[in-house]
Amino acid sequence: MISIVLMFVLSYFLGAMVPGFWIGKLFYHKDIRDEGSGNIGTTNSFRVLGPVAGIMTLVLDLLKGTAAGLLPLAFNSTINPMLVGLVAVIGHTFSIWIKFKGGKAVATSAGVLLAYNPQFFCLIATVFIVMLLLTSMVSVSSMVGFSIAVIVSFYYHDMVLTVVAVALTIFVFYRHRANISRIIHGTESTVPFGLYHYLHKKK
Repeated sequence: MISIVLMFVLSYFLGAMVPGFWIGKLFYHKDIRDEGSGNIGTTNSFRVLGPVAGIMTLVLDLLKGTAAGLLPLAFNSTINPMLVGLVAVIGHTFSIWIKFKGGKAVATSAGVLLAYNPQFFCLIATVFIVMLLLTSMVSVSSMVGFSIAVIVSFYYHDMVLTVVAVALTIFVFYRHRANISRIIHGTESTVPFGLYHYLHKKK
């Protein structure tokens, strides 16, 4: 019982790590919560701190989700990795280090999927990349990617995977509600590449 509690506590603290915030403070002397979108995740790190910091934030946010998903293996536990990883997602969104605020948990959620089923992760990551190249919007790519994850999860006949995928998708849409409003009004931020960016730039 103690080991199970410890596993979930570790998962929370792994998820609660805020690399985007820490990188900004330590190396750039900036608080990314005060600039750009104010988010601590990959997109705002790219926007405020640059590509190196953005990539570092993406990798670290992804890996902390993967590490959390692998905790049952480390503890020799039969608990489903998706359930343990879900706690890391909660940790990322409500981090103890920044007054229980946090990011949108896209990369961390993807990291949990990577630990649970690498094939599934690669498929969803491909959908995300394709959508990003088409729409030039991380928000759209994230929401479409997770929506596809729900549909594809039925193929695996894994009830836990499907339930968690649905929960994460609802959560991702909820965290992107401001982005959805901006998308509708045509004011959503875009990345400096992709088909939408190219077409919009030509106008």
